[in-house]
Amino acid sequence: MPRRVPAVDRAFDILELFLRTPQPESLSVPEIARALELPRSTVHELVGTLVARRYLRALEDHPHRFALDVKVFELGNAYAATLDLAREGQEVARRIAAACDETVHIAVLDGTEVFYIAKVDSTNAVRLVSAIGRRLPAHCTAVGKMLLSGLPDAELAERYRGIDRLPALTANSITELDALRRELAAIRRRGVAYDNCESNADARCVAAPIHDHRGQLVAAMSISFPIVRDTPERFRELARLVRVGAGELSRRLGYRGTVVDPERVLEPPPWHRGDAAREGR
Repeated sequence: MPRRVPAVDRAFDILELFLRTPQPESLSVPEIARALELPRSTVHELVGTLVARRYLRALEDHPHRFALDVKVFELGNAYAATLDLAREGQEVARRIAAACDETVHIAVLDGTEVFYIAKVDSTNAVRLVSAIGRRLPAHCTAVGKMLLSGLPDAELAERYRGIDRLPALTANSITELDALRRELAAIRRRGVAYDNCESNADARCVAAPIHDHRGQLVAAMSISFPIVRDTPERFRELARLVRVGAGELSRRLGYRGTVVDPERVLEPPPWHRGDAAREGR
């Protein structure tokens, strides 16, 4: 590895203090020195340089306290402009698909439909047939229901205004708006969405949310699998993996909020609750 320059390392250490939780709005030189275990004289020089380069600024009403300045914002915007959701998503989806050998999708919401922007296929002979660029009714898919769950009630009502009955793709599809609202409320509580043969009579899906650097729910990731490979144990593992993948992609997009915990044990989905009862869970 190339030699690291200690002064540069320390300057970045100072900037990264503002990424800590709880996030400080401002820091003084003594606070920085204590946090990084550096001499105050060294911190004074580093902070002075960062102020001169407009990465930090002194507060007008508290000139001995420092906050992030405009250059940090400009760098963040420059980085965000280089991000491509589809490209980043394809890379993360490839790793998740390799871990489970099932089909992984990433989709965004467009009106009342989902639009698939990334996909990695399973290598199994029995697999879901789909394509990037395909559109489906959002209420029939796990990714779509996850994305709809992020909408305010008023916006959800506006998107479905004038629709008395939702279109069905299978006998399991939700067709009543009240039923959809109940399902979206359940998704918000548990943090993942299910598709129980609602878009394909032979397949199920589990989906997790993807957030961007603004904290917005911008996409969802799902793992789709044929019902012939569905068991309670398999479902738990796929639910864990989709949360891992969605969390990784959210962090790549600059999200710094709380991602859905991949290790949190979910209650069994409706179609496995009889199995769970028999196993004593």
